[in-house]
Amino acid sequence: MTRRRIILTIIKNIIIFGAALISIYPVIWMIMGSFKTIVEIVSLTSILPKVWMFENYTKGWYSIPAHSFGQFFGNSLIIAVLVIIGNLISTTIAGFSFARLEFPLKKILFAAVMATLMLPNQILLIPRYVMFAKIKWTGTILPLTVPAYLAQVSGAFFIYLTMQYMRSIPKELDEAGVVDGCNYFSIFFRILLPNCIPVLVTICIFSFIWTWDDFMNPLLYLTKINNYTISLALRLFVDNQALTSWGQLFAMSTLSLVPPLGIFFFMQRYFVEGVTMSGIKG
Repeated sequence: MTRRRIILTIIKNIIIFGAALISIYPVIWMIMGSFKTIVEIVSLTSILPKVWMFENYTKGWYSIPAHSFGQFFGNSLIIAVLVIIGNLISTTIAGFSFARLEFPLKKILFAAVMATLMLPNQILLIPRYVMFAKIKWTGTILPLTVPAYLAQVSGAFFIYLTMQYMRSIPKELDEAGVVDGCNYFSIFFRILLPNCIPVLVTICIFSFIWTWDDFMNPLLYLTKINNYTISLALRLFVDNQALTSWGQLFAMSTLSLVPPLGIFFFMQRYFVEGVTMSGIKG
């Protein structure tokens, strides 16, 4: 029985490793392509470069005239940080309200919030753009950041996560706080938030990755190259009127993966705990 279990475990691990390799093969190909010449990339002869072109990184970093990719990385980082702060403020307050407070039409409001998860983002693009155009926010980062402070950037999903996690925290802690003289604000800031670190980290990770990878919204609202995010800057490499520098494009694309991957791996423990604990109570 033990021998059979060992064989099954080996087979399962081989299958998992094969599936993982197939999944990450495009990423590996892109990373290896960042060290190749254009001829090697087009020829597709081998995944490993014959000549390692490290200058793709240095040339790619300053490939946009009068701008460096450091500026685009900085723009993306500023927007991502502002969105993270906004999501943490708005969704934790809303999650606390649904998890702990009683107020009129609570169930109806929660159902309305959850219903927004069913709306495809494409449906909201035009009315949202018209609204921001009327208040003259287009061309700035305001349309990309301010909605997060109103729980409009993936807010319903984060509200649900926060609410579920707070419901898993015993109410006896709230009652003990009331005995000690705590009001709702003290219970929220001094009792619940310190116990919600995993779900807060989960919100930070999702907010950062989704904002960092976002292409459509910056494309709609950012009109000046000084405000371009990393996703829009990578698009500048693709020029129909000239030869695309694929090696430099792959090099900058590889660098753009470092921040989200680094954050995910460093905070993976909190991320898994936050997602798991949020589903304890339905």
